[in-house]
Amino acid sequence: MALIVHKYGGTSMGSPERIKNVAKRVAKWHNAGHQVVVVPSAMSGETNRLLGLAKEINANPDPRELDMLASTGEQTSVALLAMALQAIGQPAVSYAGWQVVIKTDSAHTKARIRSIDDAKVRRDLDEGKVVIITGFQGVDDHGNITTLGRGGSDTSAVAVAAALGAAECLIYTDVDGVYTTDPRVVSEARRLNTVTFEEMLEMASLGSKILQIRSVEFAGNYKMPTRVLSSLTDPLMPLEQEMVSGTLISFEEDTKMEQATITGIAFSRDEAKITVIGVPDRPGIAYQILGAVAEANIEVDMIIQNQSMDGKTDFTFTVSRGDYDKTMGVLEDKVKAHVGSGNIIGDNKVSKVSVVGVGMRSHVGIASQMFRTLSEEGINIQMISTSEIKISVLINEKYMELAVRALHKAFELEKV
Repeated sequence: MALIVHKYGGTSMGSPERIKNVAKRVAKWHNAGHQVVVVPSAMSGETNRLLGLAKEINANPDPRELDMLASTGEQTSVALLAMALQAIGQPAVSYAGWQVVIKTDSAHTKARIRSIDDAKVRRDLDEGKVVIITGFQGVDDHGNITTLGRGGSDTSAVAVAAALGAAECLIYTDVDGVYTTDPRVVSEARRLNTVTFEEMLEMASLGSKILQIRSVEFAGNYKMPTRVLSSLTDPLMPLEQEMVSGTLISFEEDTKMEQATITGIAFSRDEAKITVIGVPDRPGIAYQILGAVAEANIEVDMIIQNQSMDGKTDFTFTVSRGDYDKTMGVLEDKVKAHVGSGNIIGDNKVSKVSVVGVGMRSHVGIASQMFRTLSEEGINIQMISTSEIKISVLINEKYMELAVRALHKAFELEKV
């Protein structure tokens, strides 16, 4: 008997009929002899509806109260799924994150999981029940409900799987796996049978919306095999077929490095670039600028500091487009006068495109091929960032889809 964790996204839980289908699928796994823990998201559109209500009441709602409100979406899902399982004769019990307990820090709307108490869950599993736990949320040391940020149910599921020592974590979604890039942008995109944690971590951090980056971090740190597969298939499809469908994210590279040089093309539309002009070129200046940004709980991505001219330099970095106005405000209020810089300029019409692959370690010329391809399409590169297995460029947002299609073709990712 294996312990398996299932995670279902909002689309999978989007209607009573789909919840009933989830119940049939879960019961199938349980009836085959597996212990099953389920972590569902809120029903499709529910979290947006709740946040919209909050904004109608208060344009700048208190983060604690926002978490109280947003967490109710998942509580609805777990209760409905438990009812659906019970209706077909499968014993099931639902819990909110604070009942398990899933302990987090106190960073409301962006909390991080610290620990999970699995005693209650194990007792229920041993009694033959399916256990359903709210994703996306937990509780801090002060007893306040916290949420993990959008996509946090993926993180909850992988963390629960790691805490329970599950054999595998299955992430059911509305797509049938991880593709070489978004099929909506490139129709020739190909589903990958396997991908390494390292590659998936880069793809998630670079804009791939399949999994939340923290869920991949958890999976990699705890070596938790994680499979992305579709919940829109027949819920009663043979278990042997379902167990090998989708894309397996694992820590086994095998001979992969000698095969595909590039695994996929990731992109992020929601980027913004900010430049602090004429800052003094002295030790600690980067911290003085980015420290204030970090204190505002804003994540920084790409960073460039230009060569010094007459003791001054320009400092450029990128943030999420949603944090653009907040970041500009922080820089104007807390940084500009303090560091003695010149103007602060920004551009929130940029996008990031990245090529990813562990094969880059053993192949040369990837960067030159990428840059040549973009040059031939007349696309100007504004910033470049690299790691051992990825190269990212920042470009004007109007060229993003063109860049993705051109790179996908240049690296022949449509071929098996």
